[in-house]
Amino acid sequence: MILAGASLAALSIELFLVPNKIIDGGIIGISLILDYLLPEQVGFLNFATLVVLLNAPFMYYGYKQIGKTFMFSSIFGIVSLAIAERMFHHFTAFTKEPILATVFGGLILGVGVGLVIRHGGSLDGTEILGILMTKKLPFSVGEFVMFINIFVFSWAAFVFGAEQAMYSVMTYYIAFKTIDTVIQGLDETKATIIVSDRYEEVSDAILHRLGRGTTKLVGKGGYTDEQKEVIYAVVTRLEVTKLKSLVYEIDPNAFITIMNTHEVKGAKFKSAIH
Repeated sequence: MILAGASLAALSIELFLVPNKIIDGGIIGISLILDYLLPEQVGFLNFATLVVLLNAPFMYYGYKQIGKTFMFSSIFGIVSLAIAERMFHHFTAFTKEPILATVFGGLILGVGVGLVIRHGGSLDGTEILGILMTKKLPFSVGEFVMFINIFVFSWAAFVFGAEQAMYSVMTYYIAFKTIDTVIQGLDETKATIIVSDRYEEVSDAILHRLGRGTTKLVGKGGYTDEQKEVIYAVVTRLEVTKLKSLVYEIDPNAFITIMNTHEVKGAKFKSAIH
């Protein structure tokens, strides 16, 4: 799956992004800019070589801080990206329309990078650097990576022009959202917290009419200081409307909170979905 993900990322880069002078963020973006700027006399310093060389120090520190399994998976992914990029290098571009290249290039790139991350690797050392630096700086990994990418896309604006830099930001955003979808899966679930005076009836209805298990938590009202039973349940997004109708049918005064969940583990829940 890491090989497949790296190959998809390479396909996106060579057949959608590069022909339209659009880049991604991070090390991949820096490698694409340098590949464009370096003269032909140093042709050996192409994208494939640059992406391996620039990621090398981050892989070393990743091994020290995160572990050898992650490092080996990432090295395999990065080398696969470099080899696949060379294979696709002489192929004809899928499109020369910037909007199409932005949307479909971002989607394919996001799927590729997402597959690599989901299976324990990485194609970009900036996130590893972010993990290491945030231990010493008062920033999150996301904030650190964003700061790096502001520099990358600003540089792209000087090299390729402002419009291409804006297309690049759009590509990065589409890829970022697609990566989330691939990592979290397509079975979107919602966590619900229900506060009701008729908690027994509500819990039984969720169990027998919706087919979902519940967990009863003990809470205390902040205003009344009265002890209350709180129901916790996880449902699919398609079941949210049915859950609300069921709860309000029993208790019109019930309080419901619905939250997005990133991942649900548990054979019983998955078997209930399928």
